Amino acid sequence: MPLARQLRLLLTAGSLLTTALATPLQKPLNDDDDDTPLPLVIWHGLGDNYAAEGLHTVGDLAEAINPGTLVYYIRMDDDASRDQSSTFFGNVTEQVAKACADIAAHPILSTAPAIDALGFSQGGQFLRGYVERCNNPPVRSLVTFGSQHNGISAFRECALTDWVCRGAMALLKGGAWTSVVQSRLVPAQYYRDPAQYDKYLEFSSFLADINNERPVKNAEYKKNIGLLENLVLYMFEDDTTVIPKETAWFEEVNGTEITPLRARKLYSEDWIGLRELDRKGGLKFLTVPGEHMHLTDKVLNETFAEFFGPLKLKKTAKSSWFGGDDL
Repeated sequence: MPLARQLRLLLTAGSLLTTALATPLQKPLNDDDDDTPLPLVIWHGLGDNYAAEGLHTVGDLAEAINPGTLVYYIRMDDDASRDQSSTFFGNVTEQVAKACADIAAHPILSTAPAIDALGFSQGGQFLRGYVERCNNPPVRSLVTFGSQHNGISAFRECALTDWVCRGAMALLKGGAWTSVVQSRLVPAQYYRDPAQYDKYLEFSSFLADINNERPVKNAEYKKNIGLLENLVLYMFEDDTTVIPKETAWFEEVNGTEITPLRARKLYSEDWIGLRELDRKGGLKFLTVPGEHMHLTDKVLNETFAEFFGPLKLKKTAKSSWFGGDDL
């Protein structure tokens, strides 16, 4: 099957791992002359599972660009079907804690001086939760594609035959702020409607916390984001799946009014370290043509070449990337 078709099936259908142990590391990663790439951790999106063929194709691309990359795919269950269900039903705080524990216990990841991380859709903000809440081993570069960093204000449409999705969305629309929904329905835990901001601050069980939006701030979150070398935020230009699409850049959308990140208190008061990261050149705002998760192998390859690889990156100035066939 052609690569473009594989990735289209993966990314548009949400099929974005068993734990893929690539070539074992042969030399200590803290050696400045070591050209062994850092391990890469990938967290898939809603409706996806860790064992999907297309997700492994993405991992293969990463390894092809940086030979020897160990690619680790985060999962909530070794059974692929249950892992997929956990993208709709589960407690995100518990899921992030499980990812933290699994990565810290991994025989190779746990010995690395740093790892790189790649998040697709909701996997992006969950990986940011990893950085803020545990970061052991620490993340060097976090790249997110179409992630809901500032939440969603509306819920996605589901295929007629996708009963798991349809059941989840029905529960969400029936009461997003109830304790049961906030503890069990994954998309509800990053639901953020500006028209219901007070309820969001009171009841949000995940996003309001990792965005440090409540009066009492967690200094550890800010410190850990500030330690990143790169936070790369991709937004899909024609995204109609994630509402609003500008959430991928931490932008605030209230009706027709859009407030860029740098004009928000989240940035000016540096609630989670984004301003500090920006001032050292590590905060990147990038776009991808097309709909949600309509990627090209060119974009992925350029991303892997630019932001992933050995601990001591030797990169040239980044050129304009976007082109090639839509997936």
